[in-house]
Amino acid sequence: MKIREKPVWVIVRFLIAVSIAVYVLFPFFLVVINSCKPADKITEDPVAFNGAAFDQMVNNLKEVINNTHFRFWSAFGYSVIITGVSLVLLAVFGAMAAWVICRNHTKWSAVIYFTFIASMIIPFQVVMLPLISTFRDVGKFIGIPMLQSVPGIVFAYLGFGGAMTVFILNGFIKGIPVSLEEAAAIDGCSPEQTFFMIILPLLKPVITTVTILNGMWIWNDYLLPSMMLGQNGAVKTLPVAVQAFVGSYVKQWNLILAGALLAIIPIIILFIFAQKQIMKGMIEGAVKG
Repeated sequence: MKIREKPVWVIVRFLIAVSIAVYVLFPFFLVVINSCKPADKITEDPVAFNGAAFDQMVNNLKEVINNTHFRFWSAFGYSVIITGVSLVLLAVFGAMAAWVICRNHTKWSAVIYFTFIASMIIPFQVVMLPLISTFRDVGKFIGIPMLQSVPGIVFAYLGFGGAMTVFILNGFIKGIPVSLEEAAAIDGCSPEQTFFMIILPLLKPVITTVTILNGMWIWNDYLLPSMMLGQNGAVKTLPVAVQAFVGSYVKQWNLILAGALLAIIPIIILFIFAQKQIMKGMIEGAVKG
């Protein structure tokens, strides 16, 4: 028998949902509306629509893109390279680690798995200073600079993103029948061939989900790039470039907010087109796990 919910509770839940949506979207609203204004209109009333125009937004965006202090295309290119390489390596190595941990029912595999989970609890702020010191020493030892370089920050993202990647993929792999791997071994497949030809294609939905989640985090991350790449280094991601731009144009909020809008537009577009895939992968991983 289906229990009908009282209309008053439906209204209450609707109002709570609307309040949360307004609270979450209001900062984004301020960025969009004020990037459509000249600087003097923002200081008059940053919440009002007065002075907002699409042509003004286009002019603000063009001025930011062509500004030599912001170096948009350089920062955008580094963000794409760092995010893309990190996501590919996280997907491949994370899937390998999750598969080995899931299929090896030993004490050490359990210890490694719970170490991954435990690392998700530790805040980055706790380890950021020892991390910078360690990367500096490692760079001197191997002869490759780990700070202010693309390889160094990619390696750092592998460490910080690996825990969540392994955790989600491990739950999905548990639902894959072991008989598939046994059949591949009977047909003469090596473990490497079994992984790349059998397991990896089956992980496509959840890998897509993990890649999108990691991609949004890496693209928007500011603290780690600011510490490893520096504020004035040659290598800058978009969030770091926006922060450096604020230092150069403190009073020109129309340009500052236009720069912030340029940094968040790509990830918003990605999320809009990929939100169904995110939910699908999360649900399948939860059911199979």
